[in-house]
This record gives sequence, structure tokens and C-alpha cells, in this order.
Amino acid sequence: MRITNKKTVSLLIGLASFMLLPGCTNWQKKYQALNVEHQNTVGLLDRERTEKGQLSGQVAANQQTIDELQRQISEMKKSPAEASGFGPGYDVKFDAAAGTVTVTLPNSILFDSGKAELRNATSKELDHIESVLKSQYTDRLADVVGHTDSDPIQKSKWKDNWELSSQRSLTVVRYLIDKGVNKEKIRAIGRGDSLPVAPNTAADGKAKNRRVEIVVHMK
Repeated sequence: MRITNKKTVSLLIGLASFMLLPGCTNWQKKYQALNVEHQNTVGLLDRERTEKGQLSGQVAANQQTIDELQRQISEMKKSPAEASGFGPGYDVKFDAAAGTVTVTLPNSILFDSGKAELRNATSKELDHIESVLKSQYTDRLADVVGHTDSDPIQKSKWKDNWELSSQRSLTVVRYLIDKGVNKEKIRAIGRGDSLPVAPNTAADGKAKNRRVEIVVHMK
């Protein structure tokens, strides 16, 4: 009788295990499916966060570009004299191809006819140019270029217009250096009558050709 009971108990246990086995397998499948879905959700969340961060960075970069363009537009609306920093009242020209900013001073405000000495001990125009060079173009090379009209030298000590224009440019360079401009960043150049900006056939054209140019190299 005991043997029979043992066999019966073993059979019942085996049957119960067999009946529970499919249920266990289903729960494992559900767990695995839920786990996969969870991992996918985490991945999507991470990707969304990454894309959000990238989008924020792009928005910031775009705003910087917009701000820079607006600044450039504002600069373009200014006159060359204002944009260069030399201010109103100065003849300023930009040459994008050459990468230069040129300020032109007529000889009449600096020199007497045939002379290479400044008309006055001090020059407010040169003092202003000196201050701008030191404040805004301190690391830029500047050329001081002297020009004359085509009238030949007759009553002065100079051999020709080349010598006169060279001495005038030297006078301006020395003045600017004495005021504090870095002598390693400035050069004196004489061009005589080789680069006229107006015909030398009339008095007003000759007056325009007698000039000193301060050429700042931006490149």
C-alpha cells in the first residue's frame, strides 16, 4: 500500500510539473519581449537626447552666423571713413583685392610748395592718424607714400619730383614715429608723379595729385 502511495505521489508531481512547464515558458517569453521593448525605449530616449543636444548646438551656431551677418551689414552701411575708424572728414578708400585701407591727405595741409618740412610743428590730421594707427592697426604694416604733380623741379633744392616725394614721406614717417607709432610697422615711399589720380593739365588736377597717402595693409 505504501509502495502504491509513493508511485501515486511521484506521478502527481510529474504531472503537475508537466502542466506548469508551458506556463513558465510563456512568462519567460513575455519577460524577454518586455526587456527587448525596454531596451529599445532606452535607445530611442538616448537618441532623442543626442539629437536634441545637436539641434541646440546648431541653433546656437545659426544664431552666431545671423549676428555676424547683421554686424557686417551694419558695417557696410557705414561710410569708408567711419568703417575704417578714421572718421568723417578723411578721404578713405578700401581696396578689397589688395587688402588695403588708404587715407589721403592733400599736400596743401602739410607742406608749402617745393618744401619737405611740415608747415606747422604739429598737425592735427597726422595726430589723428597716429592715434588710429596705434589703437586699431597696431599690428598692421603702414606705408606713407608721397606723390607730386608732373611740374618739373625748378626753384627748390630737390633733384626731381622723386626726391621731393620721398623726403615728404620721410617727414611724415618721422613725425608719426615721434608720436609713438612702431617704427617696425611703417615705411616711407616716394612715387613722384608716377601715379596721378587726375590729369596734370589743369590746376585742380595737379592739386589732387600732390598728396600723401597712408596705406594700411590688412593682409
